[in-house]
Amino acid sequence: MTTLNPSSDLIYLPTDIWSDEPPLESDLHLQQIILLLTCLESFWSERNDYYATGNLTIYYNAEQLKKRDFCVPDFFVVLNTEKRPRKSWVVWGENGQYPYVIVEILSDSTAKVDRTKKKELYQNIFRTPDYFWFDPVSLEFQGLRLFEGIYQLIDRDVLPWLKSKEKSFESYINTLLRASIQALNKVLVLKNN
Repeated sequence: MTTLNPSSDLIYLPTDIWSDEPPLESDLHLQQIILLLTCLESFWSERNDYYATGNLTIYYNAEQLKKRDFCVPDFFVVLNTEKRPRKSWVVWGENGQYPYVIVEILSDSTAKVDRTKKKELYQNIFRTPDYFWFDPVSLEFQGLRLFEGIYQLIDRDVLPWLKSKEKSFESYINTLLRASIQALNKVLVLKNN
């Protein structure tokens, strides 16, 4: 579902590549990423079969590498991999694995790209099962789930805490964390069956 079948021409590409991410938009973006990482690390403190990070480049093909057209999600999680420090996430050096969950923190300068170009990339190339975006200023929160190859809005009846009328920063962060963890747990259950 989210695995690349490496071809012989990918075997010779470098795998030890430094991340080349743009600077974060603001301190608020940094705080969001740290919060997501800290909560997931705490929730999965006994596990070492995943990789979670923020603001790190994902290298996914040779053409992208040549053009220096990088993809840098604000937060992502890959399952069934070794939990260890990395300079970047290099798909062809990681058994063709892409993220299972991606979260983008919206800003005035990134919102359009996050809702369009990145959504298409995560849907069509990465095949990432769950994609979320969150605007820490307006508190817009949206979840998308891959269904038959196309992102569909996550039904708020399936995830009832998405219906919360409370418009506080804390309620949205709580929702974002719950959605991310529920999506990851769902994937783990499916992979184990």
